[in-house]
Amino acid sequence: MNTPTHAPASKAPSAQTDCFVHDRLPTPDQWPKLVYPPELRIPDQANLVDVLFSRARAQGHADKPFLRSDRITLSYADALERVNRIAQVLTEDFHLVPGNRVLLRGGNSIGMALAWLGVVQAGLVAVATMPLLRAKELGEIIDKARPSLALCDASLLQELQAARDQGGLLGTIVPFNLMNEPGSLAVLSAQKDGHFTPCPTAADDIAMMAFTSGTTGKPKAAVHTHRDVLAACEAWPRHVLKARPDDIVMGSPPLAFTFGLGGMLIFPMWAGASVYYPSVAYTPEVMVKLMNQVGATLCYTAPTFYRQMAPFAKQLGVPSLRICVSAGEGLPDATRQLWKDATGIEMIDGIGATEMFHIFISSAGAEVRRGAIGKVVPGYTARVVDDQGAEVPHGTVGKLAVMGPTGCKYLDDARQANYVKGGWNYPGDAFVQDDDGYFFYQARADDMIITSGYNVGGPEVEDALLKHPAVAECGVIGLPDEERGMIVKAFVVLRPGHEAGEALVKSLQDHVKATLAPFKYPRQIEFVGSLPRTETGKLQRFKLRQS
Repeated sequence: MNTPTHAPASKAPSAQTDCFVHDRLPTPDQWPKLVYPPELRIPDQANLVDVLFSRARAQGHADKPFLRSDRITLSYADALERVNRIAQVLTEDFHLVPGNRVLLRGGNSIGMALAWLGVVQAGLVAVATMPLLRAKELGEIIDKARPSLALCDASLLQELQAARDQGGLLGTIVPFNLMNEPGSLAVLSAQKDGHFTPCPTAADDIAMMAFTSGTTGKPKAAVHTHRDVLAACEAWPRHVLKARPDDIVMGSPPLAFTFGLGGMLIFPMWAGASVYYPSVAYTPEVMVKLMNQVGATLCYTAPTFYRQMAPFAKQLGVPSLRICVSAGEGLPDATRQLWKDATGIEMIDGIGATEMFHIFISSAGAEVRRGAIGKVVPGYTARVVDDQGAEVPHGTVGKLAVMGPTGCKYLDDARQANYVKGGWNYPGDAFVQDDDGYFFYQARADDMIITSGYNVGGPEVEDALLKHPAVAECGVIGLPDEERGMIVKAFVVLRPGHEAGEALVKSLQDHVKATLAPFKYPRQIEFVGSLPRTETGKLQRFKLRQS
């Protein structure tokens, strides 16, 4: 095995004359140690978007499909011309300079993908935001990121305009996905010739700022450089995913979420593959039907959505599908087996973090072990440690610590000291590692339930409950209890045809006792119509605790 090397500081001068983000990065003593395998070679001067398009051209993919929808398909060459036109608009019409932030607001669409690429091609900093955010939440992001301009899907203008009207520090809003409207990105871009020299960014210049999806309250801004994203391309996509140029990618994670940005844009570009963006909202049935209609071969979504798609996949079949990736929240083994029964496909599970850009523990195919997320992705190192950072024996619950070619760099946030300690990244998850190097997710570290001295991971109780025929969805938390310290409580969404009541409570409790150690059963069960989730599908257990 090659010995990793610490990356030297970039020798290339920064091209970003606006130093707002650079000046607000953590102090050097708070940085993660960025460790690169010797075979990873990223030039000191590198523009992420230019590298990806140049790679596609060098591999003969210029005329291959890249961005697809039900209305249009763009080749890599077509997309590059449109990206260059957008970069021209931003730099020539609005006089933006490298390092300026551009807020992006939109769902998954060709327009959103082109806008993101155009921003980064121009040396600007992409600040993508979730489509469902309201004016107050957008205002908080604007106040933190101080964008010079916003590119917004025409269907989502109202909340962004409201955020500006409420005093947000935001100037011009340029709508996209709007044709023939004066001032729209399409009309402005049509006036350009598509000849644009990519900004000669240093590899350590800032490419993007990603706001965390808010499972634990107020979001934080994670900063990633051009080098970070290119290094991520050489880790999980190369060693685990192994996408091919003939792959057609579909999925639900938003481009504003790094799971979606990697899976639904950056990693397909790296592989020379294509991505399909729907013009309609995905439902489980719609996604399965569209997979078959477009011949999708690779799918990204969250465990809950796979569970909901399974009956449709079993009924309709998914003959073109070959790779299914689950991330964003813990994958219950019950869901993995349900999907495998429906499709014959062994899902790729993975854990990543906005702060790390993408997945760092994962396994595929024959390497999958039931109940485990997988092994550490080549290029990264991971260990399970105690509160003092010392590695615990295999089989012991502890906190996950990770080091590799990407790491956490929060923008102007005291919480950096909680995430990075001694150069290691602490994503906040409790894990067990076995003797074979497999990592088993237990819970978010602050979600561990300690009842009568025993550790109980909410996800394992959820997995047990999901195996009961009455349960559609569930969430498990710990509640304070004078006698036991904490007790296990489950919030359960029932499948149609099942009636809430004491008899079902007992049935569910007995089911868990028969599946897990009896002390792990939920002493309280509350039946609810739905569970609180982020836009990316993550269960918000902190909201359950507040209910």
